[in-house]
Amino acid sequence: MNTPAAVLADYTARLEALALDLGMDFFPVNFDLVPSTFMVEIAVYGLPVRMRHWSFGVRYIHQLVRQHMGHSKIFEVMFPGDPCHAFMLEQNSLAENTLVTAHVLGHADFAKNNQLFARFMAMAGSHILEQSAARAHRLERALAAHGQARVEAVLDAALALETHIDINQPLHRPRYPEFLAPRAGPAPDQFRDRFARLPGEHAEPPRNDAPQRAPLPPQPEYDLLWFIAQYAPDLEDWERDVFLAVREEAYYFHPIHACQIMNEGWASYWHARLLREATFLPHELYVSAVKSHSDVVRPFASGQQLALSLNPYHLGFSLWEHIIDKHGLERARQICREEDDFGFVRNYLDQELADKLDLFVYEARQDGDAKIASRDIHQIREAILAPKFNFGAPCIAAAQVGADGALTLQHDYLRDGRGLDLPQAEKVMDYVGRVWRRPLTLRTVDFRGIVRVLPARTS
Repeated sequence: MNTPAAVLADYTARLEALALDLGMDFFPVNFDLVPSTFMVEIAVYGLPVRMRHWSFGVRYIHQLVRQHMGHSKIFEVMFPGDPCHAFMLEQNSLAENTLVTAHVLGHADFAKNNQLFARFMAMAGSHILEQSAARAHRLERALAAHGQARVEAVLDAALALETHIDINQPLHRPRYPEFLAPRAGPAPDQFRDRFARLPGEHAEPPRNDAPQRAPLPPQPEYDLLWFIAQYAPDLEDWERDVFLAVREEAYYFHPIHACQIMNEGWASYWHARLLREATFLPHELYVSAVKSHSDVVRPFASGQQLALSLNPYHLGFSLWEHIIDKHGLERARQICREEDDFGFVRNYLDQELADKLDLFVYEARQDGDAKIASRDIHQIREAILAPKFNFGAPCIAAAQVGADGALTLQHDYLRDGRGLDLPQAEKVMDYVGRVWRRPLTLRTVDFRGIVRVLPARTS
């Protein structure tokens, strides 16, 4: 039967064969056609099956509003892994889903070959859908055993801190040493030994070699999810498991966030090339697919001539075309393996391309007007990358745990250059205070540079 689904399956097999002929190297992909309601749920939850929490419901309503206003359309959701899993809308046209198929193959190629993806998949596992479903099942058991109020309080805190991981640390790491390493005694010294034996001299008193407890933490700890899971004085095992589950999912999502411009651009480059070289596609379908491609990678909304926000598809696609034109595909493949968005933008977005794309840094005034502040390439690069630093979250470290279990958090504002939204910070502190269950404070500064100490309510 020549149904649209059967035709799409045939095109998918041919596109995969063509991709291999063009030198692409990708994880196998499981494609699924799903209804729009399920697609929205996947997009807002981040995974098809995930721990239940009220915040996902808020995101769901926000996404529906955006879609009804015409500001957002989800063509596909793809989860890197071995195999990858891609979900496509049943309501998409055959041309749109053919484009999506080619786009997903580009994502699968990127996920298999990029070193950052490889490193984090090795730690967090390559079967995220199955792992997430197992975590959701454990949480359902906790809900049945402890009630919604208790479970929700733990999830409130864990999800409020889900961006506060330390990507320089491994996913699975041991607790700190409990005691300080013993201090080494003085090296053997023949002169000191002879001096101690002189009449009237006394040997040095024996040293107290009793082990001394190490400070907690031994240095500022930025992985707050790990720290609370390991050291919150009164957490039960199931509560620690929730924190570690949220942390593990944050590790899985990190390379997706850190390589968004590269990854979307790479997928867009390959879907354009695959469609161009797929001679088996009917002409009318190809034209419709190219129209959809133009909608995806255009720099601004229809009818507008100036964009104050960045389209990562457009920037990434333009950068890869620029690199391939100047340096060739093999050099592009090397960049794909070795870089993330920070290296990609800083090393390869040059003034020539910035001028061609009409990129600039702007200032927004209180009256709502905006003006171009700079076209300097260094400022443009840093403006693009600023929201990506530390997941876009402020740098907060666990600084000290007192003898009574009181925890002091420190905002490293000199490191991240960001201020805090104080009302939001107070809300997060209350969430965390409910699971730390001992005195909790956060040291930061306000917009005037004056030190502020925010306490948490623990009840």
